[in-house]
Amino acid sequence: MSVRTTKTTSWFDRIRSSVAGIGSGIMLVIAMVGLLFWNEGSAVQTQRSLDEGAGQVISVATTPVDPANEGKLVHLSGPVVANDSVIDAAFGVTANGLRLIRKIEMYQWLESSRTEKKQNLGGSETQVTTYSYKQDWAERSQDSSRFQEPAGHQNPAMVYQSSSITVSSAELGAFRLDNAVIGRVDGAKPFPLQQAQAASIRDAAGIRGNVSVVDGAAYIAMNPAQPRIGDYRIRYELVPLDTISVVAQQRGNGFSAYQTQAGDSLLMVHNGQVDAQAMFDDAASDNAIMTWIFRVVGLLLMIGGFSLMLHPLSVLASVIPFAGSIVSLGTGLVAMAAGITLGTLTIASAWLFYRPLVALIIFALGAASVFLLRRVMRRRQAATEPLPAQ
Repeated sequence: MSVRTTKTTSWFDRIRSSVAGIGSGIMLVIAMVGLLFWNEGSAVQTQRSLDEGAGQVISVATTPVDPANEGKLVHLSGPVVANDSVIDAAFGVTANGLRLIRKIEMYQWLESSRTEKKQNLGGSETQVTTYSYKQDWAERSQDSSRFQEPAGHQNPAMVYQSSSITVSSAELGAFRLDNAVIGRVDGAKPFPLQQAQAASIRDAAGIRGNVSVVDGAAYIAMNPAQPRIGDYRIRYELVPLDTISVVAQQRGNGFSAYQTQAGDSLLMVHNGQVDAQAMFDDAASDNAIMTWIFRVVGLLLMIGGFSLMLHPLSVLASVIPFAGSIVSLGTGLVAMAAGITLGTLTIASAWLFYRPLVALIIFALGAASVFLLRRVMRRRQAATEPLPAQ
């Protein structure tokens, strides 16, 4: 089922809206200048912290705990042992592992929309939005009161929620692991439920309806094969007991984040037996990736800011739709050029501020390359010029 709405905005209203967007564009550009500048500083600080940690970390045995390493940055690897099972008391599910992840979905109405815009002669714009509805499983509750067409698409409130339960106590050799370490252990795997657990799930959760287990998932439904609105599906994942590697500050018989002089705190956990240098290399690689993600996002949003500032020009020209499209293309190119230029200058300025020596070397190499390129071009030009007549 789908519902279609049509809205026409006059040329004058579009001009007012686009002019109001200029301020938003200016604020967005300013914000992205700050973001890009901060991003470079954060990347430098993180890398310096990692370099500092890599130069100070010492590898230790998992047992016994050496008091001489108190407060130092240590690295160790070994199998994790849990003293108790991890229990989801809300549904009576027990497992041997580090963390039990409960994923609950409710069968409900979902709304999606598709919008098409058409510019009309005279500058007005017609917007046609088509809303479609379907029934499906979803982990997040969909508020049907906010649907474009709530009639016939009502969803009940979601009673049960997803959650993550951590084992109460775990050890790595003679070291005790707290939630700060356990929470960083990855490697969750599906934990299928058994049909025999259906009764305990119903009793623990106080469910009056039918509970059954199909393909490792529990269903609160009359018929899991034909779910109805308001039915639930419960699935679990388990982070198993396995070998892990830790880089952290030794505190008593446990761990805490190590505060570097460069500014960042270090607490790293990897699955498997990984040496310290590999863990620091992976962290440096993650830092580089995140730096580039923020750069790209900052540049794109900066381009969007300039687009908002230039948008009134395309709206003014849209009295003739063809002319509006041409101007819109032109302003888009200008916004892209302006965004990339200002973003690049911001990043370069940040490098001068945070890494002046490296920035000067790069600028010197760039200037030398330009100088050499000009000399080569002049020599080629001289070689192709005809010799003067004798």
